[in-house]
Amino acid sequence: MKAVKDPAPYAYWADEPQLHEGDRQFATTLARGLDLLRCFSPFSPELGNKDLSIRSGLPKPTVSRLTYTLTSLGYLKHDRTSGKYRLGSAVLSIGYPLLANLNIRQIARPYMRELANYANGWVSIGIRDRLNMVYIESARSSNVLRVKPDVGQSFPILMGSMGRAYIATLADAERQALINEMKVKTPDLWAKYEAETYRSIERYKTHHFCMRHSDILPDAHSVGSCLTTAVDNEIIAFNCAVPIYALQPNQLEQDIGPKLVKMVRTIEGVLRSRCSG
Repeated sequence: MKAVKDPAPYAYWADEPQLHEGDRQFATTLARGLDLLRCFSPFSPELGNKDLSIRSGLPKPTVSRLTYTLTSLGYLKHDRTSGKYRLGSAVLSIGYPLLANLNIRQIARPYMRELANYANGWVSIGIRDRLNMVYIESARSSNVLRVKPDVGQSFPILMGSMGRAYIATLADAERQALINEMKVKTPDLWAKYEAETYRSIERYKTHHFCMRHSDILPDAHSVGSCLTTAVDNEIIAFNCAVPIYALQPNQLEQDIGPKLVKMVRTIEGVLRSRCSG
């Protein structure tokens, strides 16, 4: 697999505190501190104050105060040699309760593993985080050694089949609101993927899955689909990604896509039976 580039090196949320100007209940300093934490990624695990200033759009003196505070609280760790920061263990303590209570992960695991082994690829679950999709569970075939999406990894919603499936699943008004937000906050990404996104929406209406040659993993193709019913008010999305070398002609469209939809419907049935029980 080729090296994966950071899909979102610069924060699109830098101006969000300004959107809350005049809202006396909005804690701008807290929002800025959380936004600094969002600047880190698997592709950029260590960042200095200058890097964080560029990515967040915040002045460097503000960044310095925030990194000092976050380090004191354990949310960042400071390397005195390089002068850079990385996420601290306190971040895990925030995320774990959420993951532990997402029962969909435990329910879906055996079905995801079965499809991953069949496809010689990997299967993941994702939920939306602003204009990104973030992985909350992943399973891979034993034949895939070098690539595995990790829990917590995120990528722009426009750039993968999972995100396209999410967009297609939304009700018309919600979809248009999301599209309007992407046009404003990520105009370059929207201009690049607009036509392809609309084609994906139309395809989803009849096939119930989207296909994507991912810019995130250039040597893999993927399909994405969603549960038809929200879980805890979250639309749950799935994808199945397969290295190009493991794919037969038309296999993604004719075989793996339908199998992903079947897996998603099976998981949906298990969820319904548990709820009714």
